[in-house]
Amino acid sequence: MRSLYVSQQGCYLSLQQEKILIKRGQQVLDEVQLPLLEQILVFGQSQVTTQVIRACLQRDIPIVYLSRMGFCYGRLLPIGRGYRQLARYQQQLSAVERLITAQAIVQAKLKNSRVILLRQQRRQATAPLTLAIESIEYLVQQAATAESTERLMGFEGAGAASYFGAFSECLADERFVFIARSRRPPGNEVNAMLSFGYQVLWNHLLSLIELQGLDPYYACLHQGSERHAALASDLLEEFRAPIVDSLVLYLINRRMMDIESDFEPKGGGIYLSNLGRKKYLRAFLQRMEERIQTDVGEQPRWDLLNQQVRAYKLFVYDPVRVYKPHVIR
Repeated sequence: MRSLYVSQQGCYLSLQQEKILIKRGQQVLDEVQLPLLEQILVFGQSQVTTQVIRACLQRDIPIVYLSRMGFCYGRLLPIGRGYRQLARYQQQLSAVERLITAQAIVQAKLKNSRVILLRQQRRQATAPLTLAIESIEYLVQQAATAESTERLMGFEGAGAASYFGAFSECLADERFVFIARSRRPPGNEVNAMLSFGYQVLWNHLLSLIELQGLDPYYACLHQGSERHAALASDLLEEFRAPIVDSLVLYLINRRMMDIESDFEPKGGGIYLSNLGRKKYLRAFLQRMEERIQTDVGEQPRWDLLNQQVRAYKLFVYDPVRVYKPHVIR
């Protein structure tokens, strides 16, 4: 199954039998077979015909509309798509079951962040790396005994501060400067890549959650609302470091990103340009298609996302099957 990214501005999506054509003017940029399509993500100003929308609704293919910078405006889903059956099970999870799962999610996020720093420390040890690694290790232990989600979020926030406080030690390209994590707006080029990457991955997880029939607004760690699909945020935590952070480091340290042409200032922040988004998405797709060794054998990273969403679904049906987040080594 394939996700279609429309990041170039001024595109026009039309239907030709069982194919979606992506055009700009008279030029056909790409074409995708409908049966192979999992979701469509439209960044910025592009048009989708009624015929394409109808075909996607009939096949349960979500269409996601985002700003050029990756902010999600909304998703188009068929009217029959509902979460009633599984939502009932999700709502019936006890406070203890939710807390245990939230503890596991935070611990996994902290452990994966620590592994990213450990890899750099093995290449070149520095005092900031050592301090951050020790701090995160302590917070992993604290998270295991946290008595509330509020305490857990505090440990998660402290871990993120330690991790990003040493993140610059992992950067080998002196053109890219990183001091601290900034989100709205991203304060520099590294933050621009991180924010965009998290948003793209969040949308993928949201689609997988909906395809499994889970209610994305009921979660264990994050608080859901009408505008916040909290379960996607919960499941994102374990994948931030191994997928997005590691890809950002790879692109920067291999000097694959150009600081002049791949970024642009806007609204007091720094964002990926059209060229930068296209470059990032191409690298993201390649990374997700790579086969990696996991507990169930060798599999593409795409399958790993599916595996974790299905594991969460099994946990919802039978909480005795404790949810185990993905942890890298």
